[in-house]
Amino acid sequence: MTSHGQVSPTAPTANAMRRALKRARDGVALDQTEAAVLLQARGADLADLTASAARVRDAGLEAAGRPGVITYSKSVFIPLTRLCRDRCHYCTFVTVPGKLRSAGHGMYMSMDEVLGIARRGAELGCKEALITLGDKPEDRWPEAREWLDAEGYDDTLAYVRAVAVRILEETGLLPHLNPGVLSWTDFQRLKPVAASMGMMLETTAERLWSEPGAPHYGSPDKEPAVRLRVLEDAGRSNVPFTSGLLIGIGETYEERADSLFALRRVQRAYHGIQELIFQNFRAKPDTAMRQMPDAELDDLVATVAVARHILGPSGCLQAPPNLLDAEYGRLIAAGVDDWGGVSPVTPDHVNPEHPWPQLDELAERTAAAGFQLRERLAVYPEFVRRGEPWMDPRILPHVRALADEETGLAREDVCPQGLPWQEPDEGFTGLTASGRTDLHRTIDTEGRTNDRRDDFDEVYGDWAELRERAAPGMAPQRVDADVRAALSQAADDPTKLTDEQALALLHAEGPALDALCRTADDVRREAVGDDVTYIVTRNINFTNVCYTGCRFCAFAQRRTDADAYTLSLEQVADRAQQAWDVGAVEVCMQGGIHPDLPGTAYFDIARAVKERVPGLHVHAFSPMEVVNGATRTGMSIREWLTAAKEAGLDSIPGTAAEILDDEVRWILTKGKLPAATWVEVIETAHEVGLGTTSTMMYGHVDQPRHWLGHLRLLARIQRTALEKGRAGFSEFVTLPFIHTNAPVYLAGIARPGPSTRDNRAVTAMARLLLHPWVPNIQTSWVKLGTEGAAEMLRSGANDLGGTLMEETISRMAGSSYGSYRSIKDLVAIADAAGRPARPRTTGYGPVPEDRMRAAHASDGHLPELLPVLD
Repeated sequence: MTSHGQVSPTAPTANAMRRALKRARDGVALDQTEAAVLLQARGADLADLTASAARVRDAGLEAAGRPGVITYSKSVFIPLTRLCRDRCHYCTFVTVPGKLRSAGHGMYMSMDEVLGIARRGAELGCKEALITLGDKPEDRWPEAREWLDAEGYDDTLAYVRAVAVRILEETGLLPHLNPGVLSWTDFQRLKPVAASMGMMLETTAERLWSEPGAPHYGSPDKEPAVRLRVLEDAGRSNVPFTSGLLIGIGETYEERADSLFALRRVQRAYHGIQELIFQNFRAKPDTAMRQMPDAELDDLVATVAVARHILGPSGCLQAPPNLLDAEYGRLIAAGVDDWGGVSPVTPDHVNPEHPWPQLDELAERTAAAGFQLRERLAVYPEFVRRGEPWMDPRILPHVRALADEETGLAREDVCPQGLPWQEPDEGFTGLTASGRTDLHRTIDTEGRTNDRRDDFDEVYGDWAELRERAAPGMAPQRVDADVRAALSQAADDPTKLTDEQALALLHAEGPALDALCRTADDVRREAVGDDVTYIVTRNINFTNVCYTGCRFCAFAQRRTDADAYTLSLEQVADRAQQAWDVGAVEVCMQGGIHPDLPGTAYFDIARAVKERVPGLHVHAFSPMEVVNGATRTGMSIREWLTAAKEAGLDSIPGTAAEILDDEVRWILTKGKLPAATWVEVIETAHEVGLGTTSTMMYGHVDQPRHWLGHLRLLARIQRTALEKGRAGFSEFVTLPFIHTNAPVYLAGIARPGPSTRDNRAVTAMARLLLHPWVPNIQTSWVKLGTEGAAEMLRSGANDLGGTLMEETISRMAGSSYGSYRSIKDLVAIADAAGRPARPRTTGYGPVPEDRMRAAHASDGHLPELLPVLD
């Protein structure tokens, strides 16, 4: 390496090249070292490599049902803004505010300018609107912030979303969004308005970002770890995503091979990369890298061929035809199967010095290589055919209007026309009750239809890759620490326990565990007394249709599954009324992330309950549901929570927490919100005056160090809330993992739930580590049964939760402890622990007399209760 721009590789030996070529010919999986060798193939060796790569490509096209076809997308290029906070040393797309003003341009294209281009494209039969822009320009340029403020947009992405909606409604073109680095929440905001999205990985060579003078130095969004996280979040969000490499910017062959394998790892995990673009560096005037030599064509050809071997026959590989100097045949021979977007309307604004080829010319050159050129959409045919969850219901009609039903390719005889995008005015009331709506009763008598969904092997990602990542959590590590000193500190002042001491106690066994539980019980007695509290409540899970892909969840169903159901608003209100009639003070409502559910439906649900039963406390909507509602409505989390509160929401459950450590979360779930977003929702709820609970699900692929971090984080959140006089956590709920029907267990990845030792240690340490901030520790009779719950009451817990009246989530997972407990049942659990019991409200206050009378008259359960199925 002589500079950031010039690589001086050590050529591979002839023997190494022969061995790697043979493995490629034989279809044997290449390792990273062999890939780096093959990237240097030239002459006859390169011809050998491309021949085997082409065979792999051809097999993939045959399997996909389009043999001999190379695709392209007829598009318009919309450079929404050329401002950017990054400083890439090769880029001429990005400019500065002064130059835009001098050229008579605004900081962003106006809506009229955008729609003018889109309409011209639609008239000429284009079907894709490629919306490209710089990363977060408002973070660097005050002029960008001023423009957004003047136009009424909170940030650039809000404008991107608005532009995409107008394009869909007024022209029918399908937006493909390239807004740069996105967060998980950003994907939720933009997925409903885009057929697909993209961001080039470019390279995983960190030194090209971190070292002064390197191509990406000074560009925060070009950090390889950040860009890989974006690719993973796209997969978690079920977004068809385009990525790729920029070759020849100073990376070594080993670094380029590493980049290819990083892309393969993401694709294996999520199956969401719809295409990979391989772009050869071309030096541009007026850039810091103007003296850098262009990437050689052989380099590009070898990279495409190696990528084909690494990504396999199902990978879709693209090379932009305007950067090839008419060498189309060589790239086809190397294994490409797509030319990307080609526009008859707009130039390539990233490479304006290289015009698009005419479509007739592209078709001729493709035919000369023995292939047929066919038009595709912005979203690849595989994802068109997959449908949900890769296509949001609001974008799906637009896609279907342009897609061939059989192939998923574009209907070339159709010109796009605008279609409505907005949610139907009637909102959730437009949904009718469907499916197995009696599941809340029959789960106890008939059970579930199957132990797993029939898409088990595909929907959750790559089980083999997950198994490797989860292996460290299968057998919790032991620690060598002074348990006696830790016990002494816990008894003296648990608030001063160090992390080392706390971890030692979380690993306690035998007499040490007994001593820990006694200490926790003493702290409980001092904090809240001896009363065991419970609440007369009803669970209402209004739908179990969900496509999030949580690997621990046996509740979620596709809309076509035998056990799927959705309740109508009237049914929700009826169930709330039934609960009120038997003495309930609270209704707890949560549901799956139903793709048809408008973001305002949650308001309708809360309002329906309040209108029917004004005095009933509405405890509803997990942080995941809050984010879903906010992103679907385009509201901020604060705005959405405020509106929900106005609609009747009184508090929210702190579920969807699982373990607040993304190391564990991304094994447990494919698409649920990250830990930081959970914290954001909870803290915002506290700020707007909505109290919450807090939870932890444990005993799967986690370890005691994760429990410690989780509890420390909850303590910090609660301490901050109380110090600022805000609503906070009313309780902490322990949620032992129910393994029986959980996909992650059925796949052989998770442990079979926590041991009794684990349950006692978690309950006791929750009491100690959350003291004095969270006074109420709840144990779960649903998951532990009568004896288990009584044992937790002797280990620091003081609350039994609710009567529930119906419960489907744990029962679908395989819990054998039923869906309800009567008041007498709950009192009996307290008796078993040698303690008195008393009812409470959601906020742990006294229960009004009329509620107590109604509850005792019915024993806190519905009139018709069915026996539990063994």
